[in-house]
Amino acid sequence: MNEEHFLEFDEYLQGEMSGADKLAFEEQLKQEPELAMAFETYKELHLHLENKFGQVNEREAFKENLKKISKTHHKKHKSKKIKFKPWQYAVAASVAVLLGVFILNQKSDPVFDDYNQPETAFFTERGEANDNLRLAQDAFNAKQYKKAIPLFETILKTDKNVEIQYFYGVSLLEENRLPEAEAVFNALKSGNSIYKSKAVWSLALSKLKQKDYKSCQELLLTIPEDYEGNDQVDALLEELD
Repeated sequence: MNEEHFLEFDEYLQGEMSGADKLAFEEQLKQEPELAMAFETYKELHLHLENKFGQVNEREAFKENLKKISKTHHKKHKSKKIKFKPWQYAVAASVAVLLGVFILNQKSDPVFDDYNQPETAFFTERGEANDNLRLAQDAFNAKQYKKAIPLFETILKTDKNVEIQYFYGVSLLEENRLPEAEAVFNALKSGNSIYKSKAVWSLALSKLKQKDYKSCQELLLTIPEDYEGNDQVDALLEELD
C-alpha cells in the first residue's frame, strides 16, 4: 500500500477533505471491504494517539513516519491508481498498528510547560495593597512577568512579605532568570512559612526547565504528602521514574 491511502485516512479523520473527496472516499470504502478494514484499524490507532498526545505536532510527526515506512516498503507510483490485494491492506494496516504501538510506548522526558501552572495573585483582597502592589498583581495575573518584576523589587525593599517574595520568584522563573529565582525559592525553603512547600515545588520546576532531572526528582521527594499540589508532584515523579 502506498502512502496516499494513509494520508487519505488521516485527512478524512481530520476533516481536511473537500465535500466531493469525502463522498468519493466513503464510496470507495463501501466498494472495497479490505480498504474499509484497514481504515477502521487506522481510525482506532488515530484515537489512541489523539488521547495520548492531543497535539498537532505529534500527529504530524506520526504522519511523516507513515510516509517514510510506506516509501521504504513500496515503490511510489505516479499518475496511476493501483488496486491492492487483500493481504496488502492487512500488511499495511499492521505496519500502522506496529508504528502506533511503538510511538505509544516511547518514554519521553517531562517538560516544564506540562507542569507550569502559576497561580493567581490576590494581594488586593487583603485590603492593604498600595499602588505598586496592585500594579504588580495585575501584571503578574496578565502574565506580564517582565513588567511585574521591578514592581515586586520596589515593594520588597520595604515589605519582606513571604507571599510577595514567592510571586516575585515565580516571575523570575517565568522570565528564565533562574539563578535569581532559585535564590528566592531557597530562602523561602529554609523558612517555615506556608510557602515553604510551594518554594520547593518551584525549585523542582526550575530544575525541570534546565533538564536537570536528577535534582528535580530529589527536590520533589522532599515535599510532604499534605502539600496541596501533591497530585502534580506524584505525576512528575512518575514521569521521572
